[in-house]
Amino acid sequence: MTADLEITRLRESGGKGFEKVFAFLRERLLAGSLRPGDRLIPERDLAAQLGVSRPILREALRALTVLGVVEIRDRVGTIVRRPDPSVLNDFFTFAFAQQSDVVDDVMQARIAIECQAVRLAAERATVSDFEKLQQALARIVETIDDPDGGSAADFDFHRAVVNAGKSETLIVLHNSLSGILMRSHRGRRELLQAFDSMKTYLIEDHRRIFDAIVGRDPEHAEKVLREHFAIGDNFRRRAAIGESDARNDS
Repeated sequence: MTADLEITRLRESGGKGFEKVFAFLRERLLAGSLRPGDRLIPERDLAAQLGVSRPILREALRALTVLGVVEIRDRVGTIVRRPDPSVLNDFFTFAFAQQSDVVDDVMQARIAIECQAVRLAAERATVSDFEKLQQALARIVETIDDPDGGSAADFDFHRAVVNAGKSETLIVLHNSLSGILMRSHRGRRELLQAFDSMKTYLIEDHRRIFDAIVGRDPEHAEKVLREHFAIGDNFRRRAAIGESDARNDS
């Protein structure tokens, strides 16, 4: 059982009550004076020391429970929790859902995340990671004519690359964008209807990425991945202007 933590009054900043409560927890968590499992002092005392009303404090704490930062337990009090980063997926999906060209914008973030992750994967990947990448690669081949299964296999391969990099921050960022990234993978798979030649590219490019990681070559791994993204963008551009394999063959 953890003891109640003593806190000092935050400096009066004129900010809203919510901001004071959020700032208090944020600063204490960053400083390490609050840790998962610690119990906050009673609401009455906390509200007085933060200079906010108890209703405002309760609302702020309820909002923090949704984020997984705290847990309010009957007859126990408010307990600090370790948040589940997966909630970011829903947050980003809702936050970006109504923005135009959101997939293009998120794609730029994806490139930044995955290009660093693939370099780390080439250095840190384990035999278990190689097996997961090989399995995902096999599913890409098996589902090449299945838009739904294929987009899921494609996403799983790239997620395996990020996981193989062993960077918790990159993994959290990539997972937080997974809802939108799945739309991106699905959209690219739909291009196969216009470009049958894209099937070979999809399989060979993913195999080249896999080989570069297994070969422990960070520079080459990043180069191959960037080329993979660039070729995919080229197919999208060609589709946007009405090109297709059928037109080019006629």
